[in-house]
Amino acid sequence: MSTLVSPFERYRHIVVEGPIGAGKTSLARKLSERFGAAAVLEEPSANPFLERFYRDGRRYALPTQLFFLFQRVNQLRDLAQRDLFSQAVAGDFLLDKDPLFARLTLDDDELGLYQQIFDSLRPQAPVPDLVIYLQAQPDTLVDRVRRRGVPMELDISEPYLRALAETYSRFFYHFEAAPLMIVNTEHLNPIEREEDFELLIRQLAEMRGRREFFSRGQ
Repeated sequence: MSTLVSPFERYRHIVVEGPIGAGKTSLARKLSERFGAAAVLEEPSANPFLERFYRDGRRYALPTQLFFLFQRVNQLRDLAQRDLFSQAVAGDFLLDKDPLFARLTLDDDELGLYQQIFDSLRPQAPVPDLVIYLQAQPDTLVDRVRRRGVPMELDISEPYLRALAETYSRFFYHFEAAPLMIVNTEHLNPIEREEDFELLIRQLAEMRGRREFFSRGQ
């Protein structure tokens, strides 16, 4: 195994983001395990409304959204109380992306209620030192979700997955809250291919600006 300089020597709090099927949780977990960082990961299986939302989005959108919001805020509140100099952190969600889902699924009245709650809780979220955005074409994301065969995800509609991918793309096009590494994962698999993982880690070490794009040809 090659010796890699830990990205956490430079960025104590790294968040991996991306739409469903991008591989954000797997990469965040791999970073945590490889470099000894604490993992702060989403817990979708703990949301009692999620499976019902995938079957009947209109009916269960608001409770699903609010459960995730409170869950994420509680995780980040705990994180804000830690000493990030004593242990680095790898996460798989930004609180600022939470409204992306709300805007896709809630009607106007529900969205107004959600936004009030979100605005009151948002100041408790620490800003990461680096965000890695895993990017892929909507067709690729749909294929990955179908192939991994998570039972509750089988009811997710393709139009929803495509709309989510496009919403993420627009969000990160304007994102400026933290340094951002945009990683095109069409032909790059840092989760399953060690060579690609090492390429990504070296790219992070060489990052100089606040926004960079990393890709690899076929």
